[in-house]
Amino acid sequence: MTFCYYFFQDYSANIGNTKGRLVLFLFRSAQICRRAPKPILILSIPYLIFYRIIVEWILGIELPWNTSVGSGLKLYHGQGLVVNDHSIIGSNCTLRHNTTIGHKELSNGTFSASPIIGDNVDIGSNVVIIGPVTIGDNVIIGAGSVVVKSLESNAVYAGNPAKLIKKISVDTPHAF
Repeated sequence: MTFCYYFFQDYSANIGNTKGRLVLFLFRSAQICRRAPKPILILSIPYLIFYRIIVEWILGIELPWNTSVGSGLKLYHGQGLVVNDHSIIGSNCTLRHNTTIGHKELSNGTFSASPIIGDNVDIGSNVVIIGPVTIGDNVIIGAGSVVVKSLESNAVYAGNPAKLIKKISVDTPHAF
């Protein structure tokens, strides 16, 4: 992978989506700064502050720079998107507005692990994925769903709590 590719790995997944392209370019740039050696990291602090102000405060997208995200991430609308920095998101996933992906507080005051999302997962708007759950590959999660248990690969889920709607073949196009 070339250095330039790293910045633009989500570019083609967001054709016609200028906001998504901008946010993901800034996100990948912040990831580079965060992983840089300490002297460069110190010089990068103004950029990391800029990232938080623009992406989180102005655009309303909480996508921390230390979140593990595979290539080809699609962001549709993005407003109200909250992703916990310990979450793992696979390649070629789609996130829509008002979605929350994070941990939950346990009865003893500690926090659970964060979700692990596989490759080719299409997450509808207003979805909540919370706790130590694993979402398999090639999954579609319908709008407004609440995911509190792990989901199998190659399936469509919807509802509160999310329930299996149907199994799909990997050849089925992902569309709502």
